[in-house]
Amino acid sequence: MDGITQRVLEGLRAQGNTRVDEAKVFRAPGRVNLIGEHTDYNLGFVMPVALDLACTVATAPRTDGILRIHSRNMNDTREVPVDSLPALQPSRHWSDYVLGAAKEVLAAGYPVEAADVVIESSVPVGAGLSSSAAIEVSTALAFLLGRTIDKLDLVKLARRVENNFVGMPCGIMDQFISVHGQENRAVKLDCRSLGHELVPLPFSVRVIAVNSMVKHDLGASAYPQRVKECQQAVAVYAERIPEVQSLRDLNAEQFIHYDEYVPTPARWRARHVISENERVQAFREACIRHDRAEMGQLFYASHKSMRDDYEISCPEIDFLVETAMGLEGVYGARLTGGGFGGCTVNLVSPEAVDSFKQQLGAAYFQQFGITPSFYDCRPAAGAGEVRLG
Repeated sequence: MDGITQRVLEGLRAQGNTRVDEAKVFRAPGRVNLIGEHTDYNLGFVMPVALDLACTVATAPRTDGILRIHSRNMNDTREVPVDSLPALQPSRHWSDYVLGAAKEVLAAGYPVEAADVVIESSVPVGAGLSSSAAIEVSTALAFLLGRTIDKLDLVKLARRVENNFVGMPCGIMDQFISVHGQENRAVKLDCRSLGHELVPLPFSVRVIAVNSMVKHDLGASAYPQRVKECQQAVAVYAERIPEVQSLRDLNAEQFIHYDEYVPTPARWRARHVISENERVQAFREACIRHDRAEMGQLFYASHKSMRDDYEISCPEIDFLVETAMGLEGVYGARLTGGGFGGCTVNLVSPEAVDSFKQQLGAAYFQQFGITPSFYDCRPAAGAGEVRLG
């Protein structure tokens, strides 16, 4: 039994639960998106990997009709009566992710029972590694208590938590990879059809995420604004090309032909999404060929597009990317996640990892007075129950 599983079980005992022997434990991983940023809600292509950083949830039954939720990370507890779930409204509290999952499980026709629920996550919050999807999927599994649910139905349920209860208009990528992750594989996902392909990564490349340790407040308002701007661009093209339903349906030639009719900044947003979809396809081919140089070039091109056309980078992230690109053994670097802080993702030669961390960390501290965190991103399995004993 690993340490985090032991701690969430101990957390149940600390809550005074006398039925810990009936406990079940579930986990769901975070993710790092290798390429395909802000294409998911435009029904395009993405290529994430699930991480061994995960949210772990222990649950044990109660007999008093209360759902008591405790976060070990937040050192905070919330209690609600189970029968209040149907009418429950979001409170802009960390527990919204958990209670939203309970509401969606109930709405899907599964009973939600009184329980103590103890949560601990190793996915850093605000780093762009999808701590939200990890808690949504893991707690949904905890409320399901091992009942059978189709994987895709679980993905859609968890996304509804984010869209309908938390209120973030995200695409489906984060929840999908949290459920469908595979060890030693990236997942190329078509966000329209939800068809996916497992893509092996070259053994001669390590994926290292670097947490800038900053998250600018602009991100909360800019995300829905980017969604709106993409929709504005789609409306212009749909008037001229009837088959266009999303930016996914446009190629570069069509974009250029009609781009003068698209107001800025919607034009810039569309250019990023269209070019990013092409980069995902090219990155998949480069992975198959083990072409590390091409993979790195696509990373950097993606970052420039996010910086200039999608305008979601920030000085700290740009510094990390540009500095990394100048280090020996680094093939490519880019922003990953929603933007305005969070993490970069880097393709690094295995023998250069230690010097990469030392040199980049020192340069970043000298520039900003901040010590970054580094995560060795080893593709991991998707969500499921943790077997005890």
